[in-house]
Amino acid sequence: MFKQREKSIKDLILYNLRAQGLETPLLQKRLVEAWPIIAGEAIARYTTDVKIYNQTLYVRLRVPALRADLSMRRQEYIKRLNEYVGNQVITDIRFN
Repeated sequence: MFKQREKSIKDLILYNLRAQGLETPLLQKRLVEAWPIIAGEAIARYTTDVKIYNQTLYVRLRVPALRADLSMRRQEYIKRLNEYVGNQVITDIRFN
C-alpha cells in the first residue's frame, strides 16, 4: 500500500498562492483593509487613502495635527498590523 501524505486545505491554498506569486499581494490587501480596525474608527474617519509601496504603509490624513500623534505611535501600529495579517508585510508607516 502507498502511504498518503495528508495536507490541510489551508496548507494547499497557501502553497498554490506562493507558487503563483499571489501571497504577498493578498497579505498587503488584508493589511490595508485592517487599518480602520487597528487604528480605530475615530482615526479611520480622518484617513483618505491607505496604500503600500516597498514595504511602507502610506496613510493620507485629512487633519495635519493628527500626523504628529500617529507618528509617535508608529512602531505600535507596525507591530499590530503585521500581527493581524500574521506575517511581516510592512516595516514602516508614513503619514501624509
